Amino acid sequence: MSELDDLAAFAVLMEAGSFTLAAQQLGWSKGQLSKRISHLESSHSVRLLHRTTRRLSLTAAGAALLPQAQALLVQMERARQALALVKDELAGPVRLTVPVSLGETFFEGLLLEFASCYPDIQIELELSNDNRDLIRDGFDLAIRTRLGNDERLVARSLLSMQELTCASPAYLARYGEPQTPAQLVEHRCLLNSHYSGREEWLYHQQHELVRVHVSGFFASNHYSLLKKAALVGAGIVRIPSYMVPRELAGGQLKWLLRDYETRSTPMFLVHPYQGAVPRRVQVLADYLVGWFEKDKLALKGL
Repeated sequence: MSELDDLAAFAVLMEAGSFTLAAQQLGWSKGQLSKRISHLESSHSVRLLHRTTRRLSLTAAGAALLPQAQALLVQMERARQALALVKDELAGPVRLTVPVSLGETFFEGLLLEFASCYPDIQIELELSNDNRDLIRDGFDLAIRTRLGNDERLVARSLLSMQELTCASPAYLARYGEPQTPAQLVEHRCLLNSHYSGREEWLYHQQHELVRVHVSGFFASNHYSLLKKAALVGAGIVRIPSYMVPRELAGGQLKWLLRDYETRSTPMFLVHPYQGAVPRRVQVLADYLVGWFEKDKLALKGL
């Protein structure tokens, strides 16, 4: 503890009028408080108090010091209030890092819907598939599929991301619609080159695992390009559910093999552990949770 703490404790003690009441207000024991006052006295080689069993009274040195200690206590309270206002203020920057394809799907909502509600919050959105060190690199929020063992982070479940098998009506009119995963071997599939086993698509039905070796003329590590290829009728794609609710609802894509389950990956919204989260960060976190919730409801309605 610092001398500033000792001075503040002295001011609290004289306001309370007893060691018992002051210790309760500070959350200390009477012994701790007595040691801090003694430490303040010994540091300056003065006696601040006359102590009796009934009352406390100030020495001349104590009387000279008390107004300064009280002023310090007021300044400390003003500092706390200033910090509280900053935390509660719906203004200022929020830095967010998310996977590339994910950020591309909700950035339009951030630019229009969120910005119209909170015009004084400045969002810095970084698209990266790397797990950035949020504390070292100064990020307020991140979306991740893996949490690791970093105890400095607080995680909030966001969604369980499912891959959907989709194709455009134009492709299906030309090549037909597969009714089982096994029939995918006869089709032009759009492959995700981010995965080493991109030509092996897995499906589950009634606890049975189905492995299908697919092929196609186009591969990319970027989900947005695979989605565009599917929309122009280039082939069948496996794509995260959060990327296609509008296209499915509008009929630009059709959800295939719906009776077969595909890979599901949990996603989390994380932030550095820092006690109370500033309101500008909290409202953005709530917006993102709500955005994904709307997409989940949209898929259920298809």
